[in-house]
Amino acid sequence: MQNQSRRNFLKTTALAATAFTIVPRHILGKGFVAPSDTLYVAGIGVGGKGESDIAAFAKSGKATISYLCDVDDRRAAKTVANFPKAKYYKDYRKMLEAEHKSIDAVSVSTPDHMHAVQAMAAMQLGKHVYVQKPLTHDIFEARALTEAAKKYKVVTQMGNQGASGDGVRQMREWYDAGTIGEVSTVYCWTNRPVWPQGIPWTDKKAEVPKELDWDLWLGTAPKKEYIEKLVPFNWRGWWDYGTGALGDMGCHIIEPPFRVLGLGYPTEVECSVGSVYVDEFKRGYFPDSCPPSSHVIMTFIKNSKPVKFHWMDGGIQPERPEELGPNEMMGDGGNGVIMIGTKGKMMCSTYGINPQLLPTSRTKEVNVPQTYKRIVDGANGHYAQWVEACLAGYGKTELSSPFDVAGPITEALLMGNLAIRSYDIRKPRVGGTEGQFDYPGRFIKLVWDGPNMKITNFDDANQFVKRTYSEGYKL
Repeated sequence: MQNQSRRNFLKTTALAATAFTIVPRHILGKGFVAPSDTLYVAGIGVGGKGESDIAAFAKSGKATISYLCDVDDRRAAKTVANFPKAKYYKDYRKMLEAEHKSIDAVSVSTPDHMHAVQAMAAMQLGKHVYVQKPLTHDIFEARALTEAAKKYKVVTQMGNQGASGDGVRQMREWYDAGTIGEVSTVYCWTNRPVWPQGIPWTDKKAEVPKELDWDLWLGTAPKKEYIEKLVPFNWRGWWDYGTGALGDMGCHIIEPPFRVLGLGYPTEVECSVGSVYVDEFKRGYFPDSCPPSSHVIMTFIKNSKPVKFHWMDGGIQPERPEELGPNEMMGDGGNGVIMIGTKGKMMCSTYGINPQLLPTSRTKEVNVPQTYKRIVDGANGHYAQWVEACLAGYGKTELSSPFDVAGPITEALLMGNLAIRSYDIRKPRVGGTEGQFDYPGRFIKLVWDGPNMKITNFDDANQFVKRTYSEGYKL
């Protein structure tokens, strides 16, 4: 019964005995979960974060891990051992083709460049999906997945578990009650990257580990020779695969102010990036690699007024608020959020943890009604919430980060990356000697037409809205 989907169980039962109903769970015995109350899950990418995702679904008590898929046997080994009854695949396309009738839902925990094609393939088969953050690698992909969730009527959730925490709900209640007034400025920051960025691609080839299918790992990305230390973690610093510090931490840090303020598409974006020097006098130009640090400023419109939204990474941080004591921690030290309003300020750490009004003494002094429902077990309940919603069916229960919420958030943070990548666009200098270049992207503010996903004042930047996939992959 393990590999029979809940959908097939109900259909078979109805055809076999229309006069009978499904046997109640209490008749079946304590601890027995009826097939109609079981979600059969397939995991794509089951090492690292995928390992903990799969374990969390199983812990819900209502999910059976039926299929596992990973291109790297080394990374998958622990999960495979923990779920010995789950059938194992290396190619997600073969798994979905062969087993789709026995799968209810799919979890995607792969590198960023594979999220969209894997999630879309599952949704097109009518499968519910849970996708790790960031939802996608490109803006176009985020919009496509958001629209697909509605088209195929599947239950969706992005893996930014802080969206299910109490912190963001507390901040929404403070804001709704007018505690800090109208917000004009937001600061978000992180100490990431903690992996190499702003470096050239090595020309040193390496032998592909026998447990890794390198071609499958590359997937949608351009074909390249295998290099050491890219897998399983340092891919985050390369544009072909990752989305840098913004992609890694943005969904955890941007989400609270985005939800509190109810923001949509940004209208403008500008940035500056940290420099890397190849020698004492020459700045390095490494367009394949994310920069070592960046400061992005996006403009949103809220109640017909601009909201300046700052993102800082690589150790850059905003000025400490005057209301914060000299020995009080700003955010969690390396990461955090500050929202500045006409009547006050509020702050939180990563995932919306430890929300505070400033000065922090106000946090206990201000009492507002609790208007947003709390999730059982907070951020840890993010997984169980999705499982329960899948069992209930599309549109039946509320989720913390469905694609109609996660998609726009992802688009916003990827707008930051679009500006970062546009910053270093270079062109031969008109009238200059060979090797002299201009960098037009550094000196302009990008104007964004959100509904049409297009930069309207610097067409060169639009190349980063949508990638071209390698042969064998499509959205």
